[in-house]
Amino acid sequence: MFHYSRSQSGFSAALTVLRLIFVNTVRHVRKTNGNPLIGLLLNVSQAMVLVLVFTFMYSILGVRSSAIRGDFILYIMSGIFLFLTHNKALGAVAGSETATSPMMQHAPMNTAIAIFSSALSTLYIQVLSVSVILFGYSLGWGTVTFENITGAFGMLLLAWASGASIGMVFLAAKPWAPGLIQIVQQIYTRANMFTSGKMFVANQTPNYMLAMFSWNPLFHTIDQARGFTFVNYNPHKSSILYPVVFTLVFLTIGLLAEFFTRKRVSLSWGR
Repeated sequence: MFHYSRSQSGFSAALTVLRLIFVNTVRHVRKTNGNPLIGLLLNVSQAMVLVLVFTFMYSILGVRSSAIRGDFILYIMSGIFLFLTHNKALGAVAGSETATSPMMQHAPMNTAIAIFSSALSTLYIQVLSVSVILFGYSLGWGTVTFENITGAFGMLLLAWASGASIGMVFLAAKPWAPGLIQIVQQIYTRANMFTSGKMFVANQTPNYMLAMFSWNPLFHTIDQARGFTFVNYNPHKSSILYPVVFTLVFLTIGLLAEFFTRKRVSLSWGR
């Protein structure tokens, strides 16, 4: 058959890729709910329910005094926001279109655009939800004060990036063992409820227990975010470097594994 190819300059090709990323990001945002406003309200409601549950649990157990000295609700939200962003980025990337997806039949669509769009749509929704919640909280209970809001937002981005990098590995491995990978993904996301460190202060954790949490990049990002949020908290048992290196390593492994899988995956594997 005849094939028509059109040459593009580097700038034109970059614009085409950016346009595809934008269109696919919008599609992912609207995929869960046709009305983006309702989708945003559902995401805000989910975060608010978790904040209320943990606030009630702390009050019942009588351990509010063990939290960081400062705004207790902001302490709860600093853990919930990063926890949700990390897990949602992981789920979005792990569930994005693969090489056998019907969407890949539409040139110049490719898996890299699909993966980046999935991750970007999650970041958009989470940042918007966090902004709405903090704005509403500041209106009702006073001004929300951050010691270093740039650093706190950087930790939110790092939690998103680390979740997306882990999702890349799950996405690449899923065609080979979909049932097993789905179970491992669920175990990891459920384990984050405890190992992320959002329920306690890392500086107050005994050293013999740190091995249960220090492997998790989310533990480091949450603790560092609280250091940027509160003026009287200086994290000593976590590091910014660890989640950065973790993200780069898992992103490299995920990209290599996705390339290997994409060259060998067959549509018949899902039959």
